[in-house]
Amino acid sequence: MAKNNFSNFEPLAGKSPMQLASMAVLIFGVLVLAYLVFSAAYVVDAHQQAVVLRFGKYHSTQAPGLHFKIPAIDERVLVDMNEMSMRLGGQDDTSQEWSSNDSSRDPSLILTGDLYAAVVEWNVIWQVTEPEKYIFSFNEDHIRQALVAVARSSMHRIVGDYSADETLTGKREEIALAALDEMREALKTFDAGIEINTLQLQRVTPPEAVKPSFDQVNASIQLKGQLILEATRERNSLLPMARASSDKLVREAEGYADRRLAEAEGEIAALLAKYESYKLAPEVTRQRMYLETMERVFQSGGRKLILDDGLQGLLPLMQLGTSSQP
Repeated sequence: MAKNNFSNFEPLAGKSPMQLASMAVLIFGVLVLAYLVFSAAYVVDAHQQAVVLRFGKYHSTQAPGLHFKIPAIDERVLVDMNEMSMRLGGQDDTSQEWSSNDSSRDPSLILTGDLYAAVVEWNVIWQVTEPEKYIFSFNEDHIRQALVAVARSSMHRIVGDYSADETLTGKREEIALAALDEMREALKTFDAGIEINTLQLQRVTPPEAVKPSFDQVNASIQLKGQLILEATRERNSLLPMARASSDKLVREAEGYADRRLAEAEGEIAALLAKYESYKLAPEVTRQRMYLETMERVFQSGGRKLILDDGLQGLLPLMQLGTSSQP
């Protein structure tokens, strides 16, 4: 049994020391080569970029794929290029672990321009755009803290330019765009190789302490809008009728004015005709005008009794008690 065990070493036992040393060197070289190949090759995933450092200094940025580096000289740092989201404000605030603010303060409360408080919740979508700057600027925690500080300061300043009613209702999109622009300008001063892609204003509500009162105010505002809508509808229905009546009255007034003008012109023409007749025959015209006038007077004065003042012996008496109408 022992003879069989020692028989396995007979090929090596027949080797000279020089041959054994050569074999050991060959095996060591193969192991070293395998180690060098293993340590030199690296793979960059599709959502990553690799920053290659040579002697601790920036050398190059590698795209996704298989790459090689010089072992013990080059160092590769993988950077995630995916978009990252950070929620601020409210109970789901994911920035609290990176924020150094006083935990006793509510980070979601923001003072509006008319000195009211509003609970503002928003998402910040950011991404690494220059990995060579990103790895040399700050560490990841410091960058997130800077993002939180910039996001909160920008949102507080922008919301402070608007009233509570504008913040809670119709100016949300405008506030989000203004805060996004201000955050981008602020991050340029850091030169950290990151960029804010989107700022999404999620929810703007009044604080819980004043929410019942706010609901009452909001209900009043809605009632006001409803009443304004009803009044506008009523005005739109009555206005055409009023305009039609106004046009009718204007037309009647214009017709009356034209008629009176025509009558006045006719009377003037008649007077001018009489004047022309008077100039031709003054006595005849005067006599005719007198007779026409007296005719109109007698026609409108009722029954008349004419007595001759030269009559003698007859007492002129009017019949009393009888109707004077013809």
